[in-house]
Amino acid sequence: MNTPDIRALSREELDALVNDLGEKPYRARQLWDWLWRKGAHGWEEMTDLPKAFRERLAGAGLLLPITLAEEQRSEDGTVKCAFRTHDGHVVEGVLIPTPTRLTACISCQVGCSLTCSFCATGKLKRVRNLTAAEIVDQVVLIDRLARKYYEQGLTNIVYMGMGEPLLNYAEVLRSAERISAEDGLGMSPRRLTVSTAGIAKMIRRLADDDAKFNLALSLHAANDAKRGRIMPINEQNDLATLKDALRYYTRTSGKPITFEYVLLRGFNDGLEDARELVKYASDVHAKVNLIEYNPTGDGEFGRTDAKDAEAFQRFLEEKGVTARIRRSRGRDIDAACGQLANKNKVLGNAEG
Repeated sequence: MNTPDIRALSREELDALVNDLGEKPYRARQLWDWLWRKGAHGWEEMTDLPKAFRERLAGAGLLLPITLAEEQRSEDGTVKCAFRTHDGHVVEGVLIPTPTRLTACISCQVGCSLTCSFCATGKLKRVRNLTAAEIVDQVVLIDRLARKYYEQGLTNIVYMGMGEPLLNYAEVLRSAERISAEDGLGMSPRRLTVSTAGIAKMIRRLADDDAKFNLALSLHAANDAKRGRIMPINEQNDLATLKDALRYYTRTSGKPITFEYVLLRGFNDGLEDARELVKYASDVHAKVNLIEYNPTGDGEFGRTDAKDAEAFQRFLEEKGVTARIRRSRGRDIDAACGQLANKNKVLGNAEG
């Protein structure tokens, strides 16, 4: 019989395990608290559990936390993290401070299968999905950095790091539940945002499953030819199909959508691009985050000039679409998603 990852167990399964180990029910409550509320990453941290019980637990279940492998701190206060998994892979997370927020950007997969041409993670093949526990671990570790550097905890979580969340659907939903649960990290689900490249059937499923977090869609172009050039997923999930799914989501959930739109100089930042974006965003009542591009080093795309980005934003606002510019952070470090893993070639080494 394989030894289970103890954090993959449901509460009922954990209760049963503790009972099988001959302990009273309150020990299961204490153990659950250590695993999900206190973020213990080792049996030795669980100081109110008897040593003999901890030893039996170590034999009955695996505790497989991620660890902080590398940390880069930018002049603007952004902290880029490389996290190592128990099996030797590396994923990335970022602490993004602003005057009003401390946001953790977290990953949900080791690598990514979508090969978006402007994204550094797209140059890394998908190795595996992260577990809910590994996703939560990123939040716990970034929260500790927030308290270390800024003397307060995280205010927001965005699933915008490595990987496509809706291709790791069950673990992403379980991680969000653990982050927001009272017996977990206790954050409001309104503080969580999951960003997808756009998988129509899974967007509909989010609505049917009554997911409590916010949803963002990586759009980046509002016509199929351009979007298909930079995002191969558009071939199976074109803009019309996505629009139908997004309308279903907003109608069923009652929650709005945010479009993420990376401005790429000379590619999607012109007046006609803005007109197409106004039409598409208006059709689904979405607001727009315009994102300054962090070049990945291959020279294919460049960052739109600030004055052109502001003109693009003004056009959207004048046409009734709420839009804001999300400034690039961490320019003096490996800030673009996937750059740190690419630079260190950790994924390839881990695969042997």
